Amino acid sequence: MKRTLACFLEQCQERWTARRMPDSTFWPDFSTRLEVELPRLIELLWSLYGERPDFAFQFEELIAETFTAFCSRPARLREYDRKHPPESGLQLDGRQVGAVAYAGRFAKGFKGLADRIPYLKELGISYLHLMPFFLAPEKENDGGYAVSSYRETDPALGSMTDLENLSAQLAQAGMALVVDFIFNHTSNEHEWALKAKDGQPRFQDFYYLFADQAETVAYQAHLRDIFPEHRKGSFTWDAGMARWVWTSFNSFQWDLNYRNPEVFRAMAAEMTGLANRGVSVLRLDAVAFIWKQAGTSCENLPQAHTIIRAFQSLARLACPGLLFKSEAIVHPDDIAKYIDLRECQLSYNPLLMAELWEAAATKDVRLLAASLAKRHHLPSGCAWVNYVRCHDDIGWTFADEDAAELGIKGADHRSFLNEFYLGRFPGSFSRGVSFQYNPLNGDRRICGTAASLAGLERALEEGSATMLETALRRLQLLYGIVYSVGGLPLLYLGDEVAALNDYGYLQDPAHAADSRWVHRPRWSESLYKQRLDANSVAGRMFQCLRRYAQLRRSYKLFAVQSLAVLDGGNKAILAYHKQAEGQLLTVLGNFSEEPVIIPAVRLADFLGGAQGANLLDGRIVLPHEDLALEPCELLWILVDFTASE
Repeated sequence: MKRTLACFLEQCQERWTARRMPDSTFWPDFSTRLEVELPRLIELLWSLYGERPDFAFQFEELIAETFTAFCSRPARLREYDRKHPPESGLQLDGRQVGAVAYAGRFAKGFKGLADRIPYLKELGISYLHLMPFFLAPEKENDGGYAVSSYRETDPALGSMTDLENLSAQLAQAGMALVVDFIFNHTSNEHEWALKAKDGQPRFQDFYYLFADQAETVAYQAHLRDIFPEHRKGSFTWDAGMARWVWTSFNSFQWDLNYRNPEVFRAMAAEMTGLANRGVSVLRLDAVAFIWKQAGTSCENLPQAHTIIRAFQSLARLACPGLLFKSEAIVHPDDIAKYIDLRECQLSYNPLLMAELWEAAATKDVRLLAASLAKRHHLPSGCAWVNYVRCHDDIGWTFADEDAAELGIKGADHRSFLNEFYLGRFPGSFSRGVSFQYNPLNGDRRICGTAASLAGLERALEEGSATMLETALRRLQLLYGIVYSVGGLPLLYLGDEVAALNDYGYLQDPAHAADSRWVHRPRWSESLYKQRLDANSVAGRMFQCLRRYAQLRRSYKLFAVQSLAVLDGGNKAILAYHKQAEGQLLTVLGNFSEEPVIIPAVRLADFLGGAQGANLLDGRIVLPHEDLALEPCELLWILVDFTASE
């Protein structure tokens, strides 16, 4: 094998010298990496493309283009690679706090966002995820997820040069730039799609095209509708080509054909291009859908993992500091399959989001606690990205088998949760909005800002100070779990000042049909000014999250990924331990709207029989006294056993 690799490397060097490839001074470093990665990369890609007659050519071109990307990598990013390879554990650093926003809504484009860096530092942010900013169709673009060019930006936000400058400014402030890698599909206005429409066979092979509708019908029998309110089926007729196009999400988003090795090669170039702009983390969008196979649901197939692992291998060659974060809103068992140091080092945790809201509605933490105990563990070197909400909807992604263990019927419970968060169920505190209701199976998802879903909007409508206080505590409780449970917390910007639903989207023709825009707020100057006012809702929420971030930086406990779930003694009490270096953190959260007493005997067990202090307000907690938790109150109780030594 070593001799074969040596021959391959020698041939590459000869051919690239003849082709006047970039500066050969980079070759020794690259070839050293290639010796390590080549066996793995060949094995992965051979399993996908080994039977293709063009495989050898495409593979050699892939390596050449990866070498070009390596040679083009800016010096500051090379230094970042040296300090922060995936094995360095940067993703496990408990000081990390993430935020996510649209550049055109949180600020006026990339330059305006640079002006917001001091604000982000106030919040303790170290990881900024910018929602899609690429060139996209003006009208139909799925919030930017229909990409027309990965190398151009929406002109309203600025240029790619502006993005690179922002990346450098963020890095100087100690913040990583996170960007979506939308690699399942392109828009129908992408150059590849336009050439396919023009009849060029090479680019028609970039997509799944069918002349015979019977083929699409055979596939469709096993597929689900992703956006049933917008359209039925996963195929769109293109009259110009006289072909059906595979379009899993929207008719204007054409799925890429990864059975063609040139598609993999083309997207690898886009990946390394983004990395060389200063992107530190790629959020891999729609990972579950990237491989199609007849007779299956075309989701979570083994080849999808192979493709991601191959991209990861190429990143190790060209930009080894680049981390991958998976976005798989699927069954919890399938989510876990994407998480590995050689696949995705980070992963969204949609299960935690769904079950936090489930516990808030039911005042019963049993499903949440059971999932934390059963599903929170990850492979070494990997971490969850935990969040209260995201740019998308809230889907009830808990496992039916987990619910059944508690005597809960999954379908019935999802119907209840939808009714509750739409504000229709008696006693609901929520002001949510429906998203993608499917009358055939009753499936529905929920939209809304965290503040509106947590009850602040209704409390303000009804003028109830008591409801307002409980709602604010509920919001702080949810985020307090996210900031302490282990992993990287992610704040959707706007939540830090308790922004409410923005119903103005209904008056915008470009957004009116997509209720997700109700929770994508624009920057509010008035709320920003209230952030330091301790008497305002915005100020209390801002200072709370700021405090969470400060505590994460101060205590190594928060870098611990694992936790030990405890029996809270009451269905409304979530309790768990975090432990490190002689310190014990007991997190207690009351999901009830009523006060709850924790008896001294149980509290003593929680605290290991020692005195503790609530990090959130400094209050001393004694193990021999009952502890009263107010409605929706959260405590982070630290016992420092080293202090008595």
